[in-house]
Amino acid sequence: MSEAGQELVHLVWGKKAGPRGLADTIFCRWAQGFVFSESESTALEQFEGGPCAVIAPVQAFLLKRLFTSEKSNWRDCPEEDQKNLLCHTLCDILEMACSDNSESYSLATWIRGKTTEETASISESPAESSHQEEQPSALAVEELGFERFHALIHKRAFKSFPEMKDAVWDQYSVWTNRFGVLLFLYSVILTKGIENIKNEIEDAAEPLIDPVYGHGSQSLINLLLTGHAVSNVWDGDRECSGMKLLGIHKQATVGFLTLMESLRYCKVGSYLKSPKFPIWILGSETHLTVFFAKLQHCGTSRLEESDKQTKLLAETSEQVTNYCFSRKMCLFCCVGTVLTGVKPMLIPAIFDTIVKTLGLSHHMTGTESQNGLGWKAL
Repeated sequence: MSEAGQELVHLVWGKKAGPRGLADTIFCRWAQGFVFSESESTALEQFEGGPCAVIAPVQAFLLKRLFTSEKSNWRDCPEEDQKNLLCHTLCDILEMACSDNSESYSLATWIRGKTTEETASISESPAESSHQEEQPSALAVEELGFERFHALIHKRAFKSFPEMKDAVWDQYSVWTNRFGVLLFLYSVILTKGIENIKNEIEDAAEPLIDPVYGHGSQSLINLLLTGHAVSNVWDGDRECSGMKLLGIHKQATVGFLTLMESLRYCKVGSYLKSPKFPIWILGSETHLTVFFAKLQHCGTSRLEESDKQTKLLAETSEQVTNYCFSRKMCLFCCVGTVLTGVKPMLIPAIFDTIVKTLGLSHHMTGTESQNGLGWKAL
């Protein structure tokens, strides 16, 4: 592996990454592509714990792209529309990650011209099998391995956005097959620049993916949400004992909320709480969930007046929609009316987190407490 490749691995997985330093199960859990649900055609599936740090931001931007299109029924998305939607979304995130002083883009993809058994195409359809770049076969991840995977990928550079955009479309089968999530994450990092990310991360020695538990760091989430790998969620920069702590500098396109704020471990700034579009990623101790509303004004409002907040909550109770990701299935929920795939006892806690982090006012009655705020769990 090249020196640049080693830097990338160390940034993502830590300096102890490798056959002895990184648990095989962590790498295996991240080895999936962007897969659309069969039951919800605009929802992305997650199969193992960990990659929600990438899948959730992509889902959020995918919804933003979907709602800004002229599509009348957002829940009806044919296969060709799925391809266009996903590729547009990946391009949006790559464009956001591109350095302010640079117009160059990079994609991590498979090395051309490999002829061994490991590089047989994993595409199932004849059209995808004729793709110009060969891909590793559908071997078990354990057989391909951490070291072999990184030996089979390389960086492709593009000098303009149109060139990169065409390449993203050409590599659609790469994004949707095994390792697609990791290859896109590497593409974002290479486009942003490894040194630029190191300058933004609070602790450059801390990897973007936890080598013990496999979850993505806040820096990784912020990189995909805002294009900046800062470690904090407050507005602007702060100083503590002479040390500058970087935060969010402008209103985000999609937002971020966390259960940790309701527990008073941190405070999310208004740039993430009040995004340009009413789409938020909600973080818990172990997972990320995407929820949104089709009311465009609720994201841009700063939610400062309590009476306006209460009215807003009432208006959105029928329209807020929530995408959850879990093993081997995609859970689709409607907050306020119907919740699918969520344990009834968790519904009030989820709602309470949203209320507390947005600063809304709500008093739960005894009846509401018993039946989950009147929600029906399927």
